[in-house]
Amino acid sequence: MADPRIDEVNLDDLPQHLPVLALRRGVLLPGAASPFLVGRARSRSALEAAHEGWLIVASQREPVASPAPSDLLSTGVLARVRERKQGPNGAVRVVLQGVKRVNLTGFPSVQPHLEGTWTPVEEIWPDTVEARGMVSALRAEVEASAEVLGAPLVTVVLSMPPALQVDALASAIEVPQEWAKEILSTHDPLARAERVLVQLVKAREALAARDSIKERVSNATRDQQREFLLRQQLKAIQEELGEGGEDDDLSRLRDRLGATDLPDEVQEVVDREIRRLERLSAASPERSVAIDWLEWIADMPWGRQTAVDLDLKALEEALDKSHYGLSDVKQQVVEHLAVRKLAGSGRADVLLLVGPPGVGKTSIGQAIADATGRKLVRVALGGVRDESELRGHRRTYIGARPGRLVEGVRRASTADPVILLDEVDKLGSGMWGDPASALLEILDPEQNDHFVDRYLEVPFDLSKALFVATANDLASIPGPLRDRMQKLEIAGYSQREKLVIAREHLLPTVARNAGLQAGDVQFTDAAIEAAIAGWTREAGVRELQRVLGKVYRAAAVRRARAAGTDEVGVLHVDVEDLSVYLGKRRFFDEEPEVTKAPGIARGLAWTPVGGDLLYVEASTLPGRGQLVLTGQLGDVMKESARAALTYVLAHSEALGIDPTVLESQDIHIHVPAGAVPKDGPSAGVTMFTTLASLLTGRPVRDDVAMTGEATLRGRVLPVGGIKSKVLAAHRHGMKRVILPKRNATDLEDVPEQVRRELDVVLVERMDEVLAAALVEASATAEVRSHQAA
Repeated sequence: MADPRIDEVNLDDLPQHLPVLALRRGVLLPGAASPFLVGRARSRSALEAAHEGWLIVASQREPVASPAPSDLLSTGVLARVRERKQGPNGAVRVVLQGVKRVNLTGFPSVQPHLEGTWTPVEEIWPDTVEARGMVSALRAEVEASAEVLGAPLVTVVLSMPPALQVDALASAIEVPQEWAKEILSTHDPLARAERVLVQLVKAREALAARDSIKERVSNATRDQQREFLLRQQLKAIQEELGEGGEDDDLSRLRDRLGATDLPDEVQEVVDREIRRLERLSAASPERSVAIDWLEWIADMPWGRQTAVDLDLKALEEALDKSHYGLSDVKQQVVEHLAVRKLAGSGRADVLLLVGPPGVGKTSIGQAIADATGRKLVRVALGGVRDESELRGHRRTYIGARPGRLVEGVRRASTADPVILLDEVDKLGSGMWGDPASALLEILDPEQNDHFVDRYLEVPFDLSKALFVATANDLASIPGPLRDRMQKLEIAGYSQREKLVIAREHLLPTVARNAGLQAGDVQFTDAAIEAAIAGWTREAGVRELQRVLGKVYRAAAVRRARAAGTDEVGVLHVDVEDLSVYLGKRRFFDEEPEVTKAPGIARGLAWTPVGGDLLYVEASTLPGRGQLVLTGQLGDVMKESARAALTYVLAHSEALGIDPTVLESQDIHIHVPAGAVPKDGPSAGVTMFTTLASLLTGRPVRDDVAMTGEATLRGRVLPVGGIKSKVLAAHRHGMKRVILPKRNATDLEDVPEQVRRELDVVLVERMDEVLAAALVEASATAEVRSHQAA
């Protein structure tokens, strides 16, 4: 603290030029006595040149080795050397007493040390209500902070005048250097006092918090020591009574793990974990984590297999029993499993069943499991965005669990289940990783025999499992993942196939669900066909099952109401009865008259839920040759429309079209169902036919639908989804289907009955499309004359 003799010194007796000691680190405030180690030559020279021990102490803005006047704060402290001792390596230890805040007004000399001119800062404590309140607040806080400052310092500080008291307090508490420099540069005593008061309150609250934490930790430690001693005493008592030994959980785990045939690599990790568990206190949070991990290891089916020797004939019979039709799909499934039987696990690709909802993808997986004697594990992947859902979470996280694959294998209690990866096309990705990339390792036969789940952290052999994946949209699956799988497409069923499936599979199922026998409701074939055509629009049979289920539920209500009587008999359902049980008809085939007018054509489209008809409409209106496109068309469809218009105009003479037709007209093309986005190249032929029909005045035939990509040269290129599209045309009552000639081989996938009932026209050029699609000119004239009459 301040030396009373120094306070009595008259500053006017000191020279206006004094040596300047630059502090690289640290701040000296008025009223404070602080030790410093002076090592730089210029700084030692300044100490030697001090006038009767007086010099100016200035803090550097930044710690540089050789400070210039610009590197110093403009406010310094007039100080006096109180003690001086020799330090190590030629340095000097000094204690400096800060006396007065001064302004550095100039530096007449910088060698051999800094020498500056100075003027004292006038610091007058005002005599105001605010100032008196500040004095009272400071005094109260100083007394409250005796533990922070120390009792002797409190006594000294309270005896000082207010301005000096503030600087002394700022020096006494632990603060950052930048804050101390701000206090030094603040000339207003009231502003300085307010900042010091705030900092003093923070220091007192921090000390109180530290004491509280220390007390809690001390109490917790005492409790743990007490519990440990009590448990040790309990253990000694149990041993005396013959009841001692390790705790029940650990003993039980030892027995379970001892009865499990663990691989050597896993056994080594388990032994190490058990040794660590023995050293843990029962109250340790790590104990429950270790026990849960050992429980998972004990539950895993290490080397346990249930698959029987594959009987291909039994597999074929099982598939025929569970699925009608799909002969090509069944054949590929049999081939796939035959390869696994002969070449061993992991030698065949993963099966990927692609098709619309309700076509039997999941049930094929169940049939494979039943035929091979394996358990079925279904892993739903729709919406999964975190790769930890597959790889597992590390044990360091609270609530960590293994991934879905390990959980499924544990539930199956066998190392060789059929793992059904459902909805693999609906995997997401985000900030938590890419689950599709994680599947690459899981499905790779070169890696999955040592699959390491992040939770288990030991390798588990997944190569014995048979993976089957399902998807609705092949394009949504990332390319590298798609290449790992053998693709089997299930496009859908024809009307005839749906009738047989309803008879053989759906009716027994819905009857059982309703608590009835299949024979309690008698459907005519016409009734089932009418239900298919009027109440469903799907490639599969899921909605058909719901529709038939409504009839059986109505029969169940009828039977329940007549319980105990002899009035209940078989419910007969014919076409005219359907609306009674199913409500009004939901779907109607388009009327043939809809395409009597020129400029309307039916295209065929593929969707993730099966094929469908796509109407393209065109009309002219006054304008200047613009092409207007509506119906939420994608870029590819827009380009197809422009290419079709260009071809039609370029061949206007051959088509019998006036080449000046668009000089005063615009063409508007619209694809209905405007709320549904549409895109793809297969509408090119339909766009061309629509425009040719509009501009030639020849309507499109009522019973024709088409698909194919068109080029500017008039060629028709192949497209995908042929089976789904042909089935959609058949389902909607079309008689003729126009397809690209290079898609002829795809017709082999279409059921023979459908091929017999359709007139399939294979084309290579646009003129062949028009010949097959447009009404003959003579017939057009007759229609016009009939309409005029």
